[in-house]
Order: sequence, then C-alpha cells, then structure tokens
Amino acid sequence: MRQFSGAKGTIWTVLQNPDFRSIWYVGSLGEVGRRMELLVLSWLILQLTDSYFQLGLVFAFNNLPRPMISLYTGYIADRFPRAKVLMAGQVLNVLTAVVLLAVMAYDFDLIKPWHVFGAVFVQGITKSIEDPSRRTAIFDIVGQQRLVNALSLDVISNNLGKMAGPIVAGILLDVSGFTGAYSCLLSVHLANLALMTRLRIPDYQGPARVEPIVRSMKVAISYAWGSPVLVGLFYITIVMNTLAFPFQQFIPAIGRDHLEVGVVLVGLLVAADGLGQLAGAGIMALTRDLRFHGRVFVLGCVGVLVFGMIFVWSPWYALTFGLLTVGGVAQSGFATMQSAITMLSTPHDMRGRMMGLLSVFIGVGTPVGATEIGLVASTVSIQWAISLNMFVGLVLLIPAIILTPLAWKPLTQAEYDTDSYDIAAETVIREPRAPELGDN
Repeated sequence: MRQFSGAKGTIWTVLQNPDFRSIWYVGSLGEVGRRMELLVLSWLILQLTDSYFQLGLVFAFNNLPRPMISLYTGYIADRFPRAKVLMAGQVLNVLTAVVLLAVMAYDFDLIKPWHVFGAVFVQGITKSIEDPSRRTAIFDIVGQQRLVNALSLDVISNNLGKMAGPIVAGILLDVSGFTGAYSCLLSVHLANLALMTRLRIPDYQGPARVEPIVRSMKVAISYAWGSPVLVGLFYITIVMNTLAFPFQQFIPAIGRDHLEVGVVLVGLLVAADGLGQLAGAGIMALTRDLRFHGRVFVLGCVGVLVFGMIFVWSPWYALTFGLLTVGGVAQSGFATMQSAITMLSTPHDMRGRMMGLLSVFIGVGTPVGATEIGLVASTVSIQWAISLNMFVGLVLLIPAIILTPLAWKPLTQAEYDTDSYDIAAETVIREPRAPELGDN
C-alpha cells in the first residue's frame, strides 16, 4: 500500500481555496458561539447552585447526544448535501438561544438548572450534526494531500473560537450580566447562519446504491473493528474523553474557588487552553511532510495527561495559565491527528460514518467523566479529582501504545471502498483487510 507523506502543500496553498476559507470562517464563528454559551451557562450553574456536581452535569449533558445520535449523523453526512446539514444544525442553535433569552428577558428568576441542561443538550445535538459533515466536507474540498494542513487550520479556527468565546463571554457577563451576554450570543449564531448560505461544498452523496441505515452502520462498525489502527485510536479516544478532557469544564471552579479570581480572569483562564492549541495547530499547519501521524497523536495524549495532572495544584494564576497553555499545545496534536488518522484510514464513501463513529466514542466517555469528577470533587477536592483521573489515564494509555501500530509505524492509504464488502446474511466479509499503519 502506498504511504502518505502527510501534506504536499502548505497552509498558504489551502487558504488560497475560497471554498475552504468559507467553511473555515463558519467553523471559527461556530466555535466562538459554542464557547460563549458554555462559559455563560457554566457560570450560571455555579451562581445558581454552587455545586461542582451540577457544574459537571453541564458538560455531561453537552456531550450526551454524541453517543446517542452520532452514527446517524455520520450516515447523514455520507448521504445528504453537507451544507444543508450544517445549516439545519445552526437553525437549531438559533431557536434554542431565542427560547432561553426570552425566559431570561421575561423573568430571570424563572431560570432553573434544567433550563441550562436543556440548552447545552441541544448544543450537543447540533455539534453532533455538524462535526461529521464539516470535517468530511473539508476533505471533499481540499483532497487527501492537503488534509493535515486543512485539519490543522480547522483546529486553529476551533481554538480561535475557544480563545475568543470565553474572553468575550467573561467580559460581557461582567459588564451586562447574563441577559446581555446571551443577546450577543444570539447575534453570533445568526451571523454564522448567514455565513453558511455562502458555502460551496462538492456534491458527494455516496454511492448510487443506498444501504438501509442500520445495515450501513453495521458495515462501518465492522470496518473499524477490522483495523488495528482505528481500534487503537477509538480506545484512546474513550480513555481521553472519560478521564482527561472533562477537566476543562471545571476551570471556572478552579478560577473562582482555588485561585479566587472574578469572571473576566476566569474567561481568560478558560481561553488559555485554546491559546496553546492555536500555537500547536499553527506548527502542524506549516508542516510539509508528516509520516508518523499516530506518534503525534500519542504524544499529544501524554502531554495533556501530564500537564493536566500538574496545573490544578498551581497556587498562582500566571503559572496556571501557562500550564494550561502548554497542555493546549499537546491537545492540538491529539485533535488534529485524531481526525486525520480516522479519515486517511477510511474509504471515501465511509468517511462521514467513521467520523460519526468517532464522535460516538468521544461522547460515550465524556458524560461519565464529567459526572465522576464532579462527584469526587464534591467529596474530596477538585484538585485530587482531576489529578487522579489524569494518572489513571496515563496507565490506561499503555496497552494502546504497545498493542496497536499507532505510535510506531507510518500511516498508509485506504485504497478500496465499501463496495468491496460483500454483505450477506448480516455478515461483513473483510476482504481485503482493513488498512494498518504498518502496511507498506
């Protein structure tokens, strides 16, 4: 099998594509809106309940839709125009913001925790709809040779949003309160919906033979199970999203209760992770030749876990900010290569479903991890809750590094498609075998 060189172009080549720029802008503004909303609602829960457990539930409800619907949204991404799918998700964001803002404006005292959980749950639905379609649309626009550059730029756009959203939300909360902040959030959602009307994505709707959705998902699951690369990647994804990444939801609590700072500095602290990811993604976007995608992925995991274990004990705001930033650099390697490995290891007509399957594994662990950290933090301390999770994550990472080729062999190209799978009597015949990183 033919090996990938990672990207035979540069960040500048990708940015010259107007269709990519359009979807890049949409991704950036969409992430600004999501991060604004998450900080506003997390701060609202802290003010309403003063409970770490309920703060964890915000993140749990935000990620709960992923395992519930992501396989279906992946199927949709492979069968329907990507632009229309993206617009449908954004319309749902707008409607949710309108409803919650109306309640706030009518009588703020009517706001209850379940309003917050409902709003972040809907946000989770829209993200589950968006991610498979947007990431596969990027592949359709730029092609496989510039995929790593384009995905790095996508990570950059996400992290610009992760930086800008909390900072803007923190300032707005301090200046105009919850109603003012949510009014601005609605404006961001409307602006992004307008941008989506300019998207031009190649019209790919899968093969002429359309499989029933259940059968189609069985094919995707069987394909993934036959690939040691994808099995290792999905295992690590579950570990990281159960034990590592839920810590991000508790940064406002660390800022307020451990560092004793106000909402503006809390917003900046939440943005530190995005700053680090932005720097890391910029480095990868400028990379001209990359063979060991899995190695970058694994090193990113280790970096997130190590720095996550340390930052919670920092007694100084500046040091905490710096440690979160360095951890964000590591996370950028994880995020970029997670999508790149998934798509480069998957045939064209299955990429939407495989990204949906990836989203399922992201979502399976996150609600559990966020709830668990909240419970432990309420019983012991938030520092011990996060540190113990990170340590367990490091231990569980070892089997994947040893048993899969992710970290020690270069990535190879999937040179066949799902039509090569003969499905009879609900059985998928795995010929030819799924691609492995070690194939040459």
